[in-house]
Amino acid sequence: MGKILLAEDDNDMRRFLVKALQTAGYDVAHFDNGLSAYHRLREEPFELLLTDIVMPEMDGIELARRATELDPDIKVMFITGFAAVALQPDSQAPKDAKILSKPFHLRDLVNEVEKMLKQAA
Repeated sequence: MGKILLAEDDNDMRRFLVKALQTAGYDVAHFDNGLSAYHRLREEPFELLLTDIVMPEMDGIELARRATELDPDIKVMFITGFAAVALQPDSQAPKDAKILSKPFHLRDLVNEVEKMLKQAA
């Protein structure tokens, strides 16, 4: 299955997301800040970047912008309690990024990930 890079600064949330995605068969690399995730993106390709927006060191929008510069084909999904921020036209978020607002059910997350990765195939 697909390779996913997860950037989420909330430890509990990150642990739940990793478990749900791995259970669904995905290979998940996970980080607690955007800068560390960006360094990993530079080392190897991923099919999907799953990122929180508000994080220390580098926010999710900046991470997504840099990720799409490295790999224009990478899919981006924001998981956030601040969906309105990502939707602002001046945010520089990738235009086709998906936004999943917290709180959400883990099944909904897995379904959205599956949809995005099938579109990429």
